[in-house]
Amino acid sequence: MLASHIKNKNICLIDSNDKIAAKIRISGGGKCNITNEYISSNHYTGEKNLIKFILKNYTNKDLLKFLNKNNLHPFINAKIVKGTYFCKSSKDVILMFERLTKHIKKYLNTKVLDIHYNEFFTLQTTSTTIKSKKLVIASGGLSFKNLGASSLAFDTAIKFKHHINKTAPALVGFTVQKDQFWFKNLSGVSTKVQIKIKNKIFKGGFLFTHKGCTGPSVLNTSLYWAKGAIIIDFLPDVKIEKYFKSNKKISSILPLPKRFIQEFLLSKKLEDKVMSRLNTNERKILKELKSYSFCPAGTFGYTKAEVTNGGVNTKEINHNSFESLKQKDLYFIGECLDITGQLGGYNFQIVFSEAFLCAKSLMY
Repeated sequence: MLASHIKNKNICLIDSNDKIAAKIRISGGGKCNITNEYISSNHYTGEKNLIKFILKNYTNKDLLKFLNKNNLHPFINAKIVKGTYFCKSSKDVILMFERLTKHIKKYLNTKVLDIHYNEFFTLQTTSTTIKSKKLVIASGGLSFKNLGASSLAFDTAIKFKHHINKTAPALVGFTVQKDQFWFKNLSGVSTKVQIKIKNKIFKGGFLFTHKGCTGPSVLNTSLYWAKGAIIIDFLPDVKIEKYFKSNKKISSILPLPKRFIQEFLLSKKLEDKVMSRLNTNERKILKELKSYSFCPAGTFGYTKAEVTNGGVNTKEINHNSFESLKQKDLYFIGECLDITGQLGGYNFQIVFSEAFLCAKSLMY
């Protein structure tokens, strides 16, 4: 994105993959969830005033206008996350960027081994030595190692005296403790839930796996979880009390997958009986489906995480240009910064906005 907006400058692009934009290729199930209709700072972790500034100066409308100008016409598909814009294919987005960066020298299948500065930057790479007046680090975070993710951005930041705010896998599934081992018996089963964590509420798909749980609602929750309990409502928009007079069994009347009900009852040592015959304590247990307290053991880790939470401290970055306040002519943009968005196009929007603003400053 940044390279697409820089003209008449002698620049190059270094990528450890054999093709550019590897993360775009797999995003949105191959259809690139590129932005969201409801973009706001509330959908991000990080320095709120900076996030507001970035999104104000290159909006979702600006991004859509840029895409339309280049014959891409994203459309809203709210099936997974409300307001999400998808493209017809991630390949179309990559082809656009390839076309817009034809003028740029690209070093593909190339890893940066070391970076030194003495009046200009010297980059030792696996293919050549590159010298540069200015250096932009946009190498992402620690997630998706199979796409070439590495600690390069953080290592470089530390080398030039920056601080790294605590990092963690985000937009990722949860592993379970002993009390939730019954989740594993439901691998492949999905349902709609509402999850509450701190002051955030996420509604959406919930998928049981052989490790624990995942799905859109879980992925968003992971962005705000460090330790402790989350509260799951397995019956969102449903009042369980209305079923207590029913003469049908629990597993037959409740609008949940039957396998789920059976495993839940087994975990609570509760018989699958006629609802109207439940005693007060049994009803209380069943009401836990509306506020099930769950303490994850951890997450699936960086290999399964869509993004990295935390990163380069944004207080040490010029908010207009993204130039380092520690080292002149060094810039940090993208996932390596301590700004992370929720699922649904929010992360592409913020990094594209950063790239545009950084490119704007580099053109002067």
